[in-house]
Amino acid sequence: MASVVLSEPEKLYIVHGVQEDLRVDGRGCEDYRCAEVETDVVSNTSGSARVKLGHTDILVGVKAEMGTPKLEKPDEGYLEFFVDCSANATPEFEGRGGEELGTEIANTLYRVFSCESSVDLKSLCINPREHCWVLYVDVLLLECGGNLLDAISIAVKAALFNTRIPKVRVLEDEEGSKEIELSDDPYDCIRLNVDDVPCIVTLSKIGYRHVVDATLQEEACSLASLLISVTSKGALTSMKKVGKGSLDPESIFEMMETGKRVGKSLHVALQKILDEEERLGTSRQKVGFLG
Repeated sequence: MASVVLSEPEKLYIVHGVQEDLRVDGRGCEDYRCAEVETDVVSNTSGSARVKLGHTDILVGVKAEMGTPKLEKPDEGYLEFFVDCSANATPEFEGRGGEELGTEIANTLYRVFSCESSVDLKSLCINPREHCWVLYVDVLLLECGGNLLDAISIAVKAALFNTRIPKVRVLEDEEGSKEIELSDDPYDCIRLNVDDVPCIVTLSKIGYRHVVDATLQEEACSLASLLISVTSKGALTSMKKVGKGSLDPESIFEMMETGKRVGKSLHVALQKILDEEERLGTSRQKVGFLG
C-alpha cells in the first residue's frame, strides 16, 4: 500500500484526536469522506464506474465475454478480477510493488465474491456445460489517498450495477447442433441484481479506538486493521486482519459491530446515488475525467 512518513509529534496529534472522536479533517471516527460516484464512464465496456474517495481515485470496467462454464459449476458463469496499480498513483507502485499489491487486492475481491449469494451466477449461464458469460472486472488505481479497498469495493458494485449483458437465444437445428444468437438491441439486455453484493469496510485501530475510511496519515498511525465485507442487510460475509499489530477479541467484536452499522449506511448512500443516475438516464450530464 502507499504510505507516508510522519514525525512523532504528528503521530501523537492524530492519535490523541482520534481518542476524542475528532480527526484531523473534522470527521468523527465512524464518518466517511465525501465520495464521488459516476457510472458509465468507459464506452467500450459492458459496465463501468469511477469513484473518488478523498484523494483515492478508482476506475472499474466490466466486460462480458462468452466462455465455457467451470467443470465444478457447469450451470454458472463466473467473475475474473484484474487489478492494475498505476505508477502515476504513487512511485511505490512501480515495478513489482504494484504487481504484488494488485495480486493481493484481486485475491481479496475473489474472497469477498466467493459468497454464493453475492451475485446470481446462474443467471450468467447460457447453455449448461457449454456456454456462459464471464465477467472480467478490471480495476485501475489512478490515485492513492488511503482506504483503497473500500473505494475499490464501492466502484466494483457501481460498475456491476451499470453492467448490461446482451440477451441470447440458443437455436437448435434438426441435427442437434446449437447456434447462439445475440440480440443487437442495446435495450434488450440482462441487468445484474446487486442487492447482495457486499462492500468492504476497513476499520483501522488507532490508539484505543478504531476509525473507518482512514487517510494515508491515519494509516501510518495504525498497526492493525480489520477488513470486513458487509451486505446491504448488514450481514458479514468475510473478515481479514491486516497489519503487523495485534487485535484483542473485545476490539474485534466492537469493530465488527461498527463495520456492520457503517456498512449498511454505506450501501444506502451508494444505492441512492445509483438510482438517481438511473432515473436521469441520457439526460444526465457526464463528468468523466474532465471534472
